[in-house]
Amino acid sequence: MSKNLVLIDHDGAKVAKSAAELATFAKRAGNAIGILFANSGAGDSLASQLNATEFERVLVVENDEISRHGIAAATSALAQIIEKEGADSLLIASSARGKEIAGRLAIRLKSGIITDAVDVSADLNTTQSVFGGSFTVKAKLNTPLSIITVRPSSIEPVTSSANPAVEKISVTIDAKDKLVEISTSQPPVKGGRPDLTEAKIVVSGGRGTNGNFAEVEAFADLVGGAVGASRAATDAGWYPHTHQVGQTGKTVSPQLYVACGISGAIQHRAGMQTSKTIVAINKDPEAPIFDLADFGVVGDLFAVLPQAREAIKAKRS
Repeated sequence: MSKNLVLIDHDGAKVAKSAAELATFAKRAGNAIGILFANSGAGDSLASQLNATEFERVLVVENDEISRHGIAAATSALAQIIEKEGADSLLIASSARGKEIAGRLAIRLKSGIITDAVDVSADLNTTQSVFGGSFTVKAKLNTPLSIITVRPSSIEPVTSSANPAVEKISVTIDAKDKLVEISTSQPPVKGGRPDLTEAKIVVSGGRGTNGNFAEVEAFADLVGGAVGASRAATDAGWYPHTHQVGQTGKTVSPQLYVACGISGAIQHRAGMQTSKTIVAINKDPEAPIFDLADFGVVGDLFAVLPQAREAIKAKRS
């Protein structure tokens, strides 16, 4: 049975939702083994958050040098673990950090690499959405080790009745991987809404909001979703660029994507068209977004969203 490693993301206190998703993909292909990098004394509390996931084992590395020296040190540690375990694959969340680690590791181990997969099958065949979402590609690596980065929210994680075995292991960071030292770092300020790339529901606003995101935010809060924005909205200064969904922004794959006042330009579609269900609200019946939507409402978002909120509240009561 193949050995499939997963790099577990966390912010120092909380494990990212992508860990359970990646474990589900890894389990499809064989054994699912998590790799958790933590500072001294923090490994046990982080590992305990992985109970009920598909991981069979979690390898905990408590080493302050990894956080101190960043991506190069993480790459060094991963290379040692992969060689020791004789792994067949390594799955990493497809973030900017994850893709940089994956690229460095592929060069170091002379391995093949696939980025931004939205599906991984039992035989490590992957599915990608490429060229701005114009094509869907099936690909499989033919190198002994497959390194694959996977978009968050691409799968509903499977829960397990068994808890993973936790093993503390040690690594030695090579001197060449300690040339850069991180002096200070500060995590991004988060509000009450879920992170955009990990949210199961995303509600986005575009040019049709005319700069007023109040209804978009109210609907997102009601359904427990994150708020996104089109490039037109962020370029106009109506919403922060950190919330931009699209080819030059963030790529999301939620269970539900609600596009409010967004025409559906290819730049935006590239960042959200792998969403499981897409709902579009637009006054223009010819808007390209309707070609992609599973459900469409031709109307003013400022009239539609309040009615939708009231209908949801009535259903819940």
